[in-house]
Amino acid sequence: MTAPALPTTTTDDSTSGFPEVAFGRSGDGFLAARVADTAFAMLPAREGRHYLATGWRIGRPIAEWKLSDFYGHFGDLADEAAFRAKIVENAEHQCEARALGRRDIASTARTPWGPSQGATVYAEGVVCHSTAGHGGFHLSAERNRSVHSMLRARGGWYEEDEGWAIVAITFPNLFTSYERRCAERTIRDSWPDAWEAIFGTLLQPGESREKDRRAFETEHADDWIVVSAITSDQHPGFVEVVATPGGRRGAGTEERRFLVPSDEYRMGRFGFLIDETRHPVYSGPSSFIAWQGRTSP
Repeated sequence: MTAPALPTTTTDDSTSGFPEVAFGRSGDGFLAARVADTAFAMLPAREGRHYLATGWRIGRPIAEWKLSDFYGHFGDLADEAAFRAKIVENAEHQCEARALGRRDIASTARTPWGPSQGATVYAEGVVCHSTAGHGGFHLSAERNRSVHSMLRARGGWYEEDEGWAIVAITFPNLFTSYERRCAERTIRDSWPDAWEAIFGTLLQPGESREKDRRAFETEHADDWIVVSAITSDQHPGFVEVVATPGGRRGAGTEERRFLVPSDEYRMGRFGFLIDETRHPVYSGPSSFIAWQGRTSP
């Protein structure tokens, strides 16, 4: 079933127990929504695509919102229905988070990322710190003993990019449904061996980024994989690339240059794979500053 189109004027989609939700269009005509104090927009990207952007406490009606009000980038959006689904998901998340009773506190604690500028208490011994540049969770010694040995961090510090997911799967009752789904995805992607050991399951291709990366590197250990690319000044319509065996880097690694048609060059999940039957080795003048005056073998 296709979701109904978002109206061109703000409407109240409040649902019992949810934060107030409103959908509308900005003065620039892009789709937008508000969930409590969080603002969302469906903004255009390259090649006709769109992405989900966020803002915070925009104190004007949606019809007066501007592109400059948004700064966060939270992934691609397939269509309007996907935008609406993201808004509903966030409303559910905020509702569950309120029910969990987390408490914001002042804090000047020392963390691995610098002095804490404030913290949120999820439960006794489970505290999330914010700093000027990063942040993450700190678990008390007792709480940290509950973390599986394959994932346990000495000192109980878990950074906010990936490490937080370890806290979430260890204490799922302290997190929302949305957070638990994100945490499970993060653990599978980053620590597949731990996931398989903890849950007694074998991750299949496509279920773990890290496991897929290992398989790709094993399969293409001797193939030429691009490590650097630039639009060719000497050959319009082509990308000049530098590739190494297996995409390896470091001193002593053999490098070669190739020309790849611009409309064909798209970085895959783990790099662009050179097809030596179609992508010729290139030894001419280079657009890479570091290669100027050098030639390929």
